[in-house]
Amino acid sequence: MPMKNIFSIDVEDWFHILDLPNAPDVAEWSTKESRVEDNLNQILDVLDEKNIKATLFVLGWVGEHYPELIRAAHRRGHEIASHGYAHQLVYGMSAEAFYEDVVKAKHILESITGEPVLGYRAPGFSITPETPWAFEMLVKAGYKYDSSIFPTERAHGGYAGADVNPHIIQTAAGELLEFPISVAPLGPSTFCFFGGGYFRLFPWFMIKNRSRLLNKAGRPVIYYLHPREIDPTHPRMPMSAVRRFKSYVNLRGTKVKLQKLVHDQELVSFRSWVNQVPEFSAMLAS
Repeated sequence: MPMKNIFSIDVEDWFHILDLPNAPDVAEWSTKESRVEDNLNQILDVLDEKNIKATLFVLGWVGEHYPELIRAAHRRGHEIASHGYAHQLVYGMSAEAFYEDVVKAKHILESITGEPVLGYRAPGFSITPETPWAFEMLVKAGYKYDSSIFPTERAHGGYAGADVNPHIIQTAAGELLEFPISVAPLGPSTFCFFGGGYFRLFPWFMIKNRSRLLNKAGRPVIYYLHPREIDPTHPRMPMSAVRRFKSYVNLRGTKVKLQKLVHDQELVSFRSWVNQVPEFSAMLAS
């Protein structure tokens, strides 16, 4: 039986780009043209082609301003998880500010769906070796699992040397199930082929080949996309040539690649995957 891989969406808008000096402040977000509703629904329509249920890591601000969008996604059977409230890099926050942010997002999303929010993903995968307190704060806030570790070098920190397998992190507040972002070797280096700019940049045959490699090793592949990444006409923000390439490369090809993925692999949500693994499933029920 083919291994089940995990599909996730970081639900944010085109102006939620990190670490950019001219990025709008949260107080300005509601003045910007929003594309998140149409773009998210387009992705969910593609998933419907194979009845795939994903995990949506929803920015608390998006849930607050577009509750019916999140409610409708939940009615379609997708898991609602948290992306924090204000889309801030974790390593730029204090432990107290981080805790307040993740608690606020969790409460907003739970009020929309009426169900517990169990999972969290940090903006920019910005939990690093310098922020070990983040895992404890997540447990304290009531989260059961996290998918924030990016186990190689990257612009927003990364966590080189981290365990690449799903595993349990012990904290002073209790246990947290961690799902590191999937990475795979290419020559002497290690890359993520499976989400964001990487998914847009690498050709489909290479993504498929690397996913088979991870599955053969017994690891599920964790895919992730942002709604803006299927929208080649969304507004652009001023940035350096390198950032512009990373942010906007191959937007026109993303939806086609997504359609190939959903017809090629069995994809499930984080919650669904965990519930089929006895050593982890009890953590979600506790």
